[in-house]
Amino acid sequence: MPRRRIPKSQYESLAALRYALRRFMNFSQDAARQSGLTPQQHQALLAITGFPGRDFVSITELAEHLQLRHHSTIGLVDRLARGGLLRRTPSAVDRRRVELRLTPRGERVIERLSATHLQELRQLGPELHRLIGTIIAV
Repeated sequence: MPRRRIPKSQYESLAALRYALRRFMNFSQDAARQSGLTPQQHQALLAITGFPGRDFVSITELAEHLQLRHHSTIGLVDRLARGGLLRRTPSAVDRRRVELRLTPRGERVIERLSATHLQELRQLGPELHRLIGTIIAV
């Protein structure tokens, strides 16, 4: 069976999409650093705030969302707690579990960062939409 060749236009679209995504990721990392966070700390705050259906996560859930090992997540949580951005509370349902919640300071930081990110995505969105459209249209 002959192998189907990928058209040059698809390579161009994939390359352009990767470039646009890299630009957004660089923007995101710079914005986090300007807010006094590492990009990973920003991702953690966003994962907690954006967790479906509730305003807390477990360490295991956060590790999964960030695609980190459990011990790496504990170190990240320790740093965020020392910075006054989140707090650990024992679960009311299972005392062996710890729930991670943002502090008011953490909520202010993630709200500012998210507003900036949404603004950037509104500008970049049409280009991303167009590029994805060219890729899936074939």
